[in-house]
Amino acid sequence: MNVPASTASAIVLRDVGKRYARGPVALQSVSFEVGAREFVSLLGPSGCGKSTVLRLVAGLDSPSGGHIESPALVGARTGRAADTAFVFQDPTLMPWASVFDNVWLPLRLAGQSRIDAARDVRRVLASVGLAEFETAFPAELSGGMRMRASIARALITRPRVLLMDEPFAALDEISRQRLNADLLAWWQSTALAVLFVTHSVFEAVFLSERVLVMDARPGRVVAEVVINEPAPRTSEFRTSLRYAQACREVSLALEADQSAQNGIGT
Repeated sequence: MNVPASTASAIVLRDVGKRYARGPVALQSVSFEVGAREFVSLLGPSGCGKSTVLRLVAGLDSPSGGHIESPALVGARTGRAADTAFVFQDPTLMPWASVFDNVWLPLRLAGQSRIDAARDVRRVLASVGLAEFETAFPAELSGGMRMRASIARALITRPRVLLMDEPFAALDEISRQRLNADLLAWWQSTALAVLFVTHSVFEAVFLSERVLVMDARPGRVVAEVVINEPAPRTSEFRTSLRYAQACREVSLALEADQSAQNGIGT
């Protein structure tokens, strides 16, 4: 599974495995690349190792075998900034801090004062639609707004790689679709590499240039579906025959693997 020849790779996994000391094999022979400006989704059932892949790429855990290249791992070896941001399903905002201070946090930890960071914080808050909420506290925000604040905190460091672990799973469908569209706009404007974990076929197809289908026991990539739809992707795409056909192709890849696991496939 390769990225386009014209695109440099931001993330590379080669035959990566992960076995826990007192558990099953979480990953086996996982190989794929993500281009420097590519949006790739990992799609699969619970327990297939999608989140484990993100943790390995982020340097939060170590593989049992294989090879991984990512900005986070380079940063860990060289002492440079990791150039990687991680957005979790839970926004993980500090409840006692304002939206401004939550977004400022990565810059504060890097030694930048509140005054020096103010311009960048306000810029990124405006880009995610929270310009008027910088003094609000997380408890005063809706679920979608809290996730916007979490994404703003990730974008404030201008990362090269954005890792997202089911960030919109807890939101209502309207909020989820709106954030999907906004995420694509942010990605296109910042030239990020995005590795996105989801359980939703519909979300994966709308967002991604490629969808990697994973299966569990042990976790591995079993199919790749390329979504040939140019930007910008709008609500018109969601109701198009192209979208339906892409969703069908991804769904069939999931179903084919499940049938093979159950012993009824060809």
